[in-house]
Amino acid sequence: MNNIPQSRIRYLRTWTTGPKKAELRSTSESQNTALLDLASNDYLGLSKHPEIIAAAKETIDLEGVGAGSSRFITGTRPIHTSLEKELASWLARERVFLFPSGFQANLAAVIALSNRHTSVIADRLSHYSLLMGIKSSGAKLYRYEHNDVHSLEKYLKQIIRRNPNDRPLVITESLFSMEGSSPKLKKMVEICDKYGARLLVDEAHALGVMGSKGRGLSYGIKEPLVMISGTFGKAFGSGGAFLATNNELGDKLLQMSGAFRYTTALAPPLAAAAMAALTLIQSNPEWASELRQEASYWRAQFIDEGWDIPYGEGPILPVIFGSDEEVLYRQNQLEKKGFLIVAIRPPTVPLGQARLRFVIRRNLPKNSLERVLETLKEK
Repeated sequence: MNNIPQSRIRYLRTWTTGPKKAELRSTSESQNTALLDLASNDYLGLSKHPEIIAAAKETIDLEGVGAGSSRFITGTRPIHTSLEKELASWLARERVFLFPSGFQANLAAVIALSNRHTSVIADRLSHYSLLMGIKSSGAKLYRYEHNDVHSLEKYLKQIIRRNPNDRPLVITESLFSMEGSSPKLKKMVEICDKYGARLLVDEAHALGVMGSKGRGLSYGIKEPLVMISGTFGKAFGSGGAFLATNNELGDKLLQMSGAFRYTTALAPPLAAAAMAALTLIQSNPEWASELRQEASYWRAQFIDEGWDIPYGEGPILPVIFGSDEEVLYRQNQLEKKGFLIVAIRPPTVPLGQARLRFVIRRNLPKNSLERVLETLKEK
């Protein structure tokens, strides 16, 4: 997927209080020129925010770098429990559990909600970690067409017709990382409720930027939405992940989830950085809406220029070129003009749908869009 060798890129992240604050840059060693980052998931530019850094440094001085063991031995620190409680309150969920990675959290979520007797209906573009969770659980997998509620309902009808007592599990993401698209979540909830299905939503790319005050598209939805997963490595500018759920499933995770019990706890500095990020996001609820507005403007301008872009509303803006050769040419073309943008090719995306995945981050330089469009006009 990443066609720029890491040896050629060294990141120079800067945060200032001026009009270009949160400007994330990198340096291409082949050209020795600064590249404006339009590829990373640091949507709000928080990874180098001084308050995030200060929180991590203070925790390193007090706690050290690593947790040293699992949460059930000596791994639990006050920052872990504080972050779990604050997240639960912010998301209006009863329980939150921290994990070292989003991949691990998704494995834990699916395994907690399914087994070999369970029918799982997942969006065709679901993240690999969710699919591996289904495989690990032994559940029967059905894959409905991307964001297609009619396709979803068709599978649910078939499953319930065969076994009226079945409680299927439906899986979706609230913002798909390679499409920039979102499901009709409220309609999905209605369909799940109609057929007695449970719903798991991966909010990894939406938290901090989508929904009410950046709380994701699941905010305010209860049953049949029983669990959400989220990460700190994107809009929060830190690392690690979490699951948010109700008390009943929380107890099950606590007692039975190997992915939670048998792993070294999330590094305390990362938890502290995530807590600082959460505080900033809560204190600046306009960040999410402003970023969405900017992304909408970018999307409209690309569409007006005739570029092929899937429908979406968030900060992920994929421009589909089709062939590998064309998308690699465009990547190099933009790099020469000072932009870090990465070609996404099969198998990450389907054959014939190679694309550039632009990420619209908070407070990009004012002329970024114009420069990108002018560059793409060149042949």
